Amino acid sequence: MRWALLLRVLVTFVFALLGWELGRQIAGVDALQSLTLSSARLIIPIVLISGVVGLVGAPWLTVKPANALRSSLRQIPTVQLMAATVGLAIGLAIAALLAYPLSLLPKPFGTILPFVGVIVMGYLGVTMMVLRHREVLNFFQFPFGGESNPDLPKLPLLDKSGRKQYSDMMLLDTSVIIDGRIADVAETGFLWAILAVPRFILNELQYIADSAEVLRRNRGRRGLEILDRLQQIDEVEIVFLDQDPAEAQQVDEKLVYLGREMSAAIVTNDYNLNRVAKLQGVRVLNINELANAVKSVVLPGEEMMIHVIQEGKEMNQGVGYLDDGTMVVVEQGRRHMGARISVRVTKVLQTNAGRLIFAVPEEVQERRRAYESARQ
Repeated sequence: MRWALLLRVLVTFVFALLGWELGRQIAGVDALQSLTLSSARLIIPIVLISGVVGLVGAPWLTVKPANALRSSLRQIPTVQLMAATVGLAIGLAIAALLAYPLSLLPKPFGTILPFVGVIVMGYLGVTMMVLRHREVLNFFQFPFGGESNPDLPKLPLLDKSGRKQYSDMMLLDTSVIIDGRIADVAETGFLWAILAVPRFILNELQYIADSAEVLRRNRGRRGLEILDRLQQIDEVEIVFLDQDPAEAQQVDEKLVYLGREMSAAIVTNDYNLNRVAKLQGVRVLNINELANAVKSVVLPGEEMMIHVIQEGKEMNQGVGYLDDGTMVVVEQGRRHMGARISVRVTKVLQTNAGRLIFAVPEEVQERRRAYESARQ
């Protein structure tokens, strides 16, 4: 508040001086010594009005633009801010080199063009560095992302044959963070790469956690708890990236853009994001596909114990689940509701939702075998 009050006083003083100069020009007074009573009656009201205008308009001239500038600077990634500073310095250096030859031009060009050159070259320097900072950093072999750990290999890498390699980084999507199984996988030590959470993903989680809907709020809070759990795992390194691509609007678009620019894999459970990322050449790791891949292999003819917990869609069907969540449809299992019985696998289907197992109770299988034997 002190600096705001100081700025308001300073602006009021400047406006009062401007009012004095304006009143002096109108009254035709050259100096303070030549001030007369009649001219003072004209100058003093102008000074007071100018001072009041400066006092009232000071927040819109100083405080609010400063706050808006601070908010904008917070949203700009550090890499782009540094690139803009370097570009401005380069542009001003070029403008300084051009200032002398431009000043030799005849008037009014010799006095106007050096100033115009400063504005134009400064603007071009900032624009070119901000738009092309990735290519410039790649040219000088500087890391593009991850200000929290500049030693991370986040640049697109090429092998000897010129094919793009994947860097040791995984970008986490909102869905896979809320799902929570990524923490279980990380605790097993199977994750070799650095887990990266872009700032816009973290903002989306916070937005979901602040939702008015209880379900969405619980999902968002679960996601934040999973991130905290990942940070507590010693075998896992997790970083937060400040990159917020201006070329993309939606969160999924930004994630795919970062994955392509940084040659990083995207970890997600979102089917649509999975397809879009693969179409754009970005590597995708789907936790659902991983869960299906590590499920125990069951072949037709094997026996197992299953707890029938509900009715199936078809008549006399019962449904149970294995420990890994695989659904088992038990024919003639409706009458065994609530019981744990021995079944024999008859068929295994692989669907988009996972593996589906069909089985029959052992007693039904024995009756079928006895019937077949009697027919023969």
